Amino acid sequence: MGDSRRKRIRMTDEEMWTFIEEQKSLQVACLEKDGSIHLSTLWFAVLAERLAFGTYTKSQKIMNLHRDNRITVLLEDGLEYENLRGMMIKGRAVLHADDENGGADEVRRVARAVMRRNQPEIPEEHFESAVELWAAKRTAVVVEPETVISWDHTKLEGAY
Repeated sequence: MGDSRRKRIRMTDEEMWTFIEEQKSLQVACLEKDGSIHLSTLWFAVLAERLAFGTYTKSQKIMNLHRDNRITVLLEDGLEYENLRGMMIKGRAVLHADDENGGADEVRRVARAVMRRNQPEIPEEHFESAVELWAAKRTAVVVEPETVISWDHTKLEGAY
């Protein structure tokens, strides 16, 4: 019985991509040196069907991901049980820093995508200078998915 319920609430690929486009924040989890979970929330973008974000190169997230590139990200919405929707993606983080071969270009590419998606009010004449500011001292992270789990409780139509 649990399996059929699980199948009923799973999103299709099209539903997942629509859901991703509706979200602004991405919850990011990686492993601390002691095995505990480091959790944070960041803006993100979609590049080549992969979720990508940037964060300061000296941040705890990046130190953790250099040590162990396993990553889990979560997108979710809904305030009542019958409206809960979400996606959990488990995978590997691919890191691009400005000190690597071609890394600076990838950091800027992620910066442009994240900023276009989340800060469309930036005037075009200031956009590239804003990208340079955003990209400075940052590492871009691209999530390579291994497992994707989704749920959409609206598909239950009130039957729990």
